[in-house]
Amino acid sequence: MGPNVEIVRRAFAAFEQRDADALVELCSPTVVFEPVTARLVAGGEPYRGHEGMRRYLDDVARVWQELRPAPDDYREGENGIVVATGRVYAWGIGRVVDSPAGWLWRIEDGRIAYGRIFGTAAGALDAAGLTRP
Repeated sequence: MGPNVEIVRRAFAAFEQRDADALVELCSPTVVFEPVTARLVAGGEPYRGHEGMRRYLDDVARVWQELRPAPDDYREGENGIVVATGRVYAWGIGRVVDSPAGWLWRIEDGRIAYGRIFGTAAGALDAAGLTRP
């Protein structure tokens, strides 16, 4: 696995530990992040910049009693793209989630510049232009 995959793995670890400082350290100051939580509590607007990533973790804590991404496969594409696929487990706000997921990340200059969560692995792979297994 290349260095971009390692950055993404570290981001998942920071998220799981709810370590905002570690997560921000991995992100570009101009990062744009589009998770499902944005559609639920941020009016559909992506989280932007370091402050946005901190706000994202705050929103996660308010909305979800538990939210655990469980990526089990990582694939690298061109131009710093990394796709992680697996499942997401969550419960809170009257919802229980146990579903497939795909995460699309773009790494620039050793930092996360963009991230988006898809409801399926195929969605993330298609968006990245990667073939499905």
